[in-house]
Amino acid sequence: MSAATTRSRTPDRLCAEAVDLARAAAEEAAAPGVVGEHVGLESEGDRVVTHFFECKELGYRGWRWAVTVARASRAKFVTLDEVVLLPGPDALLAPEWVPWSERLRPGDMGPGDLLPTDAEDLRLEPGYSGEEEPVPNAAVSEEMAELVEAEDAEVTAGAPANLPVVPSRGSIASVAEELGMRRARVLSRYGLHVAADRWEESYGAKTPMAQAAPASCVSCGFLQPIGGSLGQAFGVCANEFSPADGRVVSLAYGCGGHSEAAVMPKPPQPAPPVIDETRVDPFPLRPAPDSGSVPVVSDGEAADLGHS
Repeated sequence: MSAATTRSRTPDRLCAEAVDLARAAAEEAAAPGVVGEHVGLESEGDRVVTHFFECKELGYRGWRWAVTVARASRAKFVTLDEVVLLPGPDALLAPEWVPWSERLRPGDMGPGDLLPTDAEDLRLEPGYSGEEEPVPNAAVSEEMAELVEAEDAEVTAGAPANLPVVPSRGSIASVAEELGMRRARVLSRYGLHVAADRWEESYGAKTPMAQAAPASCVSCGFLQPIGGSLGQAFGVCANEFSPADGRVVSLAYGCGGHSEAAVMPKPPQPAPPVIDETRVDPFPLRPAPDSGSVPVVSDGEAADLGHS
């Protein structure tokens, strides 16, 4: 170890004793009453010492005012170098800065917000650009265009997305538009897998709702199929009473609103009345005299008995 290194670790005596000079500089830079007690010093090099003072500012717990003083070689006067506010070992610090692209979460966007995508976003890949030259034997190549007389075999220059008007029928851009390929970028295989994993986690077979469901969505009448490769494993729920209404659900997902889980029976219908129209049942207006339980008597006998 050299002598210079040994001297740099030993605080200079005059610089170490300049506590009042350091305090006055800290109080001048800070607000009144926020510079606390002297909490130590540290040697920064030959004749360079930093004094630390407690910070009493609200919200700066554990921070310290650092005042660096220095002395020239063979000089007897100590001069001020700089005054800064630095965090201590137990200081209250803000969390580490995270880029906005990593802080953004689903549902954070509001009306009018714009979410730019990176030019090298792994979830996207180039779509139809129109810059690729067709093969010589293609029906829309320049060589073949000179041989045909049909007006609908023209070749449109430039990408379809940059065309100011609707492309002519039969051109490359027109065919791309009919096939749904008139986009600068489309989902890559990585983007498809990321979306599938996200949907599977929210409305997949491992969710508590699907575990308790009587059947899966693949046999539900409320499932609306979707196109593309994702349609082999996902669909859209169209049951307004389901918790996944309007959401992309896995075919293995399920809920209690399955169309065939609990079919309500039809209410019983009474049998129609049977009327025999070929037979006539007579109903007398007055009962027969001998139909009752009391024997028939004459009027004289009724008078002797006291009957009226």
